[in-house]
Amino acid sequence: MDAEAVALVPATGLGERFGNRDPEALVRVRGVPLVVHAVRGLLNAGCVRRVVVAAPVSHVDIVRAALADANADALVVPGGADRGESVRLALKAALAESPDLSVVLVHDVTRAFSPPELVRAVVAAVAGGAPAVVPVLPVADTVKRVDADEIITETVSRAQLRSVQTPQGFTVDVLAAADGIDDAERLGVPVSTVPGHPAAMKVGTPFDLAVAEALLGAGS
Repeated sequence: MDAEAVALVPATGLGERFGNRDPEALVRVRGVPLVVHAVRGLLNAGCVRRVVVAAPVSHVDIVRAALADANADALVVPGGADRGESVRLALKAALAESPDLSVVLVHDVTRAFSPPELVRAVVAAVAGGAPAVVPVLPVADTVKRVDADEIITETVSRAQLRSVQTPQGFTVDVLAAADGIDDAERLGVPVSTVPGHPAAMKVGTPFDLAVAEALLGAGS
């Protein structure tokens, strides 16, 4: 597939769940920051021509240096107070570089190991006419509904339930109007799905980090 998408990585979250105040982007898996893994994975898909990382204002230079040291080519810009603002700032920077941009991805830095085939599937779906696309997996766990006293009131059918992953794909017009899937839904934009992948797990806790370390080690 010819390179045709630009990927935005809003990476301003703090790593408090890992026991520190450093950004999640700088949490290391096998000695390599998550942001480096994420940028490499996007570029390795062969359909992403540019990656724009929105970093915490206080850590822009550190994130930029980490990527440069790893030869992971990305534009690093100051992010905003929340994910939505960071997406908007990254999109503005992307459009300044690529006014002809038509397909744009939004990728969580904590899902740094999303495989190349997943990235390609999302880009292909948007290029094929879908205004918004999200990778999904069927919900495997039994889901229960509870009342205010935490008493189970019913079992929720999983047949139509899906857990969502990233990268999520958009036409540039849709993302300019809605800074994510939730906003797109509220605006009435039809959101298509593609099959997700277990490797696109979120690395958001020390347990997830241990799993990622083990999986990466097994593949090395």
